[in-house]
Amino acid sequence: MSALPRGLSYRKVVAALKRAGFSVRRQKGSHIVMRRDEPFAQVVVPAHRSIDTGTLASILAGAGLSVEQFRQLL
Repeated sequence: MSALPRGLSYRKVVAALKRAGFSVRRQKGSHIVMRRDEPFAQVVVPAHRSIDTGTLASILAGAGLSVEQFRQLL
């Protein structure tokens, strides 16, 4: 298993999730809610300069993506 990328900005994470079929549903403050309809998944991405690896792992789990799949989307 590959390690999670470190120091990614929220913009890179949002762009990768868009490539995976997610779209931005809404944003309130510093939280961006993204959703994919088929198969259904919804994740919240904090709008931070650098996303912690634990937060990124939670986002990937909610999105149903492996680390390898996410790296290919970057």
